[in-house]
Amino acid sequence: MDWSDNPGQASFREEVRTLIQDRLPRRYREIVERDGAVGQITGGWQQDRKSELPDVRAAAEEWANALKEKGWIAPHWPKEYGGAGLTPLEQFVFNQEMALAGAPMVGGMGVSMIGPTLIVHGSDEQKAKHLPRILAAEVAWAEGYSEPGSGSDLASLQTRAVRDGDDYVINGQKIWTSGAHFADWLFTLVRTDPDAPKHRGISFLTLDIKTPGITIRPLIDMSWHHPFNEVFYEDVRVPAKDRIGEENRGWYVGATLLDYERSNIAGAVTTRRELDRLLAYLRTERGAEQSRLATSNTLRHEVTQRYIESDVQFQFSFRLVSMQNAGQIPNYEASVNKLFGSELSQATARTGTKVFGLYSHLWDEEDERTPLRGAFTHAYIRTIPATIGAGTSEIQRNIIATRGLGLPRG
Repeated sequence: MDWSDNPGQASFREEVRTLIQDRLPRRYREIVERDGAVGQITGGWQQDRKSELPDVRAAAEEWANALKEKGWIAPHWPKEYGGAGLTPLEQFVFNQEMALAGAPMVGGMGVSMIGPTLIVHGSDEQKAKHLPRILAAEVAWAEGYSEPGSGSDLASLQTRAVRDGDDYVINGQKIWTSGAHFADWLFTLVRTDPDAPKHRGISFLTLDIKTPGITIRPLIDMSWHHPFNEVFYEDVRVPAKDRIGEENRGWYVGATLLDYERSNIAGAVTTRRELDRLLAYLRTERGAEQSRLATSNTLRHEVTQRYIESDVQFQFSFRLVSMQNAGQIPNYEASVNKLFGSELSQATARTGTKVFGLYSHLWDEEDERTPLRGAFTHAYIRTIPATIGAGTSEIQRNIIATRGLGLPRG
């Protein structure tokens, strides 16, 4: 496969690059200059759209409108559903340029996860209800999958939904619900047949987060941020018409959604950008003073190894793109990319902290002695759950073994 752009892709890349240069709001430019990218912690679109600060909300709206004008809120959706209908390779170019610029994506899980799942499994009524609002950047979504006793073994979930006339009545608890405190709607897996084999008694429901009986409590992570929550359901009534797919077949709807989640083709670009930022800082007088590279051949080799691995991850991403371009849905291949990428994110953070030695103990972003505002120190903490979220590394290895290598289940 030719990794270089053809004339059409090169023209599209320039179009994306120009939009970012001309329309990215000043707030996001300042964050990129300071931190390297606009991430969830530094103020992504989903948080900003509900900020109490008018200028922050205005930046989120301004950026959403810029993408909306181009039809790039959901560039990968088919045109018939309001997306841009970009080819997989054009999507790759778009995501690559966004990641290189550190610009925030708009639409969150609504665009990347539930939207594509609705397109595949939703009814015409459900598509008409949800897809236009996602495209208009009016609604943010959160995922209700994991439970206190059901994470890696998600099919063991116990949150119950009992049919009562035209409604389901939900009781139970979800945990690690990322962004629920900024979301308007939830999609969730619930058990609707407790007597069926565990994969076959699950249904996929969507619900307004303001539905009576839903309680959201914050979970603060080790870096003192609030990325996720625990969510309690007490006699929550959800119309049966908001079920996606057939009753008791929700596991297979959810599995389709996770294939989209694991196909993170921007991950390699993000890792490479972090390493480039590290190397650029090390070339400064200040960075050279704080670095241990001058006295450690082993550490120089380790930084080189991370850089090579970032290129390997890029090749994994291109493999997924080539499959999607051929009309295939990545399965175990997406697990390979997820496994490699999440473990590389942890390794990159560890390497960055080693580079700065004792300076990596500095946590305060505003302390002038803190290298790169503590980027790798904070990443060291934040990437700990990277090998757990969206399926643990152990689960990914099982998928690769059974679906990819054809090995028997243990």
